[in-house]
Amino acid sequence: MTNTLSYPIGTPGKPWREDERNQWRVSQPQQRRYQDDVVPRIMALADRFEILTYGQLSYAGEAYTLFALRNGNPEPSLPTALVTGGVHGYETSGVLGALQFLETRANEYAGKINLLVAPCVSPWAYERVNRWNYDAFDPNRSFAADSDVRECAALIKLVAEHAGPYLLHIDLHETTDSDESEFRPALAARDGEEFEPGIIPDGFYLVDDSENPQPAFQAAIISAVEQVTHIAPPDDDGKIIGSPMVARGVINYPQAKYAMCSSLTGARFTTTTEVYPDSPRATPRICNDAQVAAVCAALDFALAHA
Repeated sequence: MTNTLSYPIGTPGKPWREDERNQWRVSQPQQRRYQDDVVPRIMALADRFEILTYGQLSYAGEAYTLFALRNGNPEPSLPTALVTGGVHGYETSGVLGALQFLETRANEYAGKINLLVAPCVSPWAYERVNRWNYDAFDPNRSFAADSDVRECAALIKLVAEHAGPYLLHIDLHETTDSDESEFRPALAARDGEEFEPGIIPDGFYLVDDSENPQPAFQAAIISAVEQVTHIAPPDDDGKIIGSPMVARGVINYPQAKYAMCSSLTGARFTTTTEVYPDSPRATPRICNDAQVAAVCAALDFALAHA
């Protein structure tokens, strides 16, 4: 039932200290480049969007500029929508889906809503295809007001400086097989806890806010995405990743309690997408298209029910 012993870093039952974090950092080679993959696509949008620099990260001599894009100066009479990708850097379609939305569909919402898009919140993790940041923190559990996770603090400040009212926040994620083979065992080892294996669902699903459930909103997104990719079924216990499925392809989390990114705006409509890129029925293009379909469906529903 436990394979904490198999994780190569740390002592079972003992939380990591700085020595173990350093071992973990050394074990995370750079596999792709933010400056080559992401930044040029952002800069290519300068003729259509205002590009904002909202933070600078520096980790062991490696520097990263954090970028967001907005569709012009905010119009006070319009609501605001936030789209975030790459909170978990390894979840590739979160980053590429946000960029594809900007490149192909975002102009459709000009004059309807103030768009603010942060395509790659965690560039160090993007480069290492990892869930955590340099300090071995999970950004998607660190969006508290006093967060000392640098990626989170920068995004919190950006959101505060672009006061809404926020109508919508959609946060683009993936659930991958590596969640079970690497990231959950690493979490157990880091925290000195026992690893209990779970089941990775085959298909797309959404995470709603149990403190502010919006079932019709989630259903509209599911309806749009299933035209692109398949929706995750529940396991034999009626659950998805350990949480009861409350509607087709939807589970609930208390977003603020878990300090999730989707909690930071206080928007009426919030969701976290979860694409499954490891399915034999999926391709990178399908995954990116599914994220774009989710963003557009979320925007369309929110605007229709503002």
